[in-house]
Amino acid sequence: MFYQHTSHDITVRVEVEYVPPEAHRRGADMRHVWAYHISLMNGGNQTVQLKTRHWTIMDARGHVEYVNGPGVVGETPVLKPGETFSYSSGCPLSTASGSMSGYYMFENEDGRPLKVIIPTFSLDLPNARRTLN
Repeated sequence: MFYQHTSHDITVRVEVEYVPPEAHRRGADMRHVWAYHISLMNGGNQTVQLKTRHWTIMDARGHVEYVNGPGVVGETPVLKPGETFSYSSGCPLSTASGSMSGYYMFENEDGRPLKVIIPTFSLDLPNARRTLN
């Protein structure tokens, strides 16, 4: 499944996959881990640069964590019209489900800031159903 949103002619596409415990577990660590793959596509007519990221991560208990910082995976990519930048990262949670959302701050070639929404996406175990209590 993928999630997608376009802001200021920049499309954010997210794909999520659960990482099985045997691929990451160390010792008694009982965390669940999801990998997410993001593509940023510049559909506009100006060159833009990603400056910062701002994440809101919520677990199944409602615990919220905020992650803010420069660029993504150590980069602040420049995207010319029609170009795409893709990267992968991961999110550990102590619960079996949660969600992530947020935004990127880009800057266009005139120096104008552009807030680009990251669509909210679910972090769920494969074949799991969420229940509302």
